[in-house]
Amino acid sequence: MSIFWTLWITIITLIVIIGCAVLLRAVSKNNTGVEEGQPMPHTFDGIQELNNPVPKWWMGLFWFTIVIALIYSLAFPAYTANWNGLLGWTSSDQSITSLQESKESAKTSHSQYQREMNAAEQKYGAVFKQLAYDENGVYKDLTLVAKDSDAIKVGQRLFLQNCSQCHGSDARGSTGFPNLTDNDWLYGGDPDTIKLTLMNGRQGAMPAWADILGEQGIKEVASYALQLSGRRVDLIEAKAGKERFVVCSACHGADGKGMHAVGAPNLTDTVWLYGGSRKAVEATLRNGRNGVMPAWKDVLGEDKIHLISAYVYSLSQ
Repeated sequence: MSIFWTLWITIITLIVIIGCAVLLRAVSKNNTGVEEGQPMPHTFDGIQELNNPVPKWWMGLFWFTIVIALIYSLAFPAYTANWNGLLGWTSSDQSITSLQESKESAKTSHSQYQREMNAAEQKYGAVFKQLAYDENGVYKDLTLVAKDSDAIKVGQRLFLQNCSQCHGSDARGSTGFPNLTDNDWLYGGDPDTIKLTLMNGRQGAMPAWADILGEQGIKEVASYALQLSGRRVDLIEAKAGKERFVVCSACHGADGKGMHAVGAPNLTDTVWLYGGSRKAVEATLRNGRNGVMPAWKDVLGEDKIHLISAYVYSLSQ
């Protein structure tokens, strides 16, 4: 946070606290000219107010909250980047800009987030290793881990924490994010490939064909692609699209069944990552698609990824 915003928030905070104290001080005095307990000279809806003092317990409680607010501001000034307060507390280290810096900072950082992460690693790290490794210290075969109910429960929780934001809590995905519960896999659904995907990530690129095919060509190739999946289309357009499909076969294959090696989807089934309507297919051809699956090896570590991989593999079995 810049100096400007630090001063801005600090000044506003102090004004509010001091303002509350001034207001409380003002209402604690009898400035009405009417003795305490006597009727005030005004009425409202036939009701006459008495000049009664504010209850002492209420005053004491309000002064207490003001004092606590000042102490809290000195102990936990989370609104400033230039001073961490009397207790040196921070929610997280905002100076970190990379995973490498985060790992190095983890050993000495006093931020609450990092302390919680370190405590969790100490508590659960041994559990992850017990479930992921065999007695010889080698990773267990993923097909065996996928049959271990305890490992699957842990893998599911790790999935919910780290993967569900894109693939959904039920792992069925959404537009642009693959369904992990079926047998349709862009890069292959065997256990080792799933783990490789999680470790290193994937970056799919469907080029835009508008400039090469033209608008009529887009419509024709879309018709052919939809015909491959069993849809009723204009046969003349589909025939013309089949001839143009040669530029697509390099990735999707001459039969349109795709290739795991390059992450090209199968066009002959009814699974569509970005939608299977004619409008969606034409948009894909016209503008291209760029899907990114981030690499998790530096974020989670291989032990956790091994358990998540087993869980994901079990979903499609």
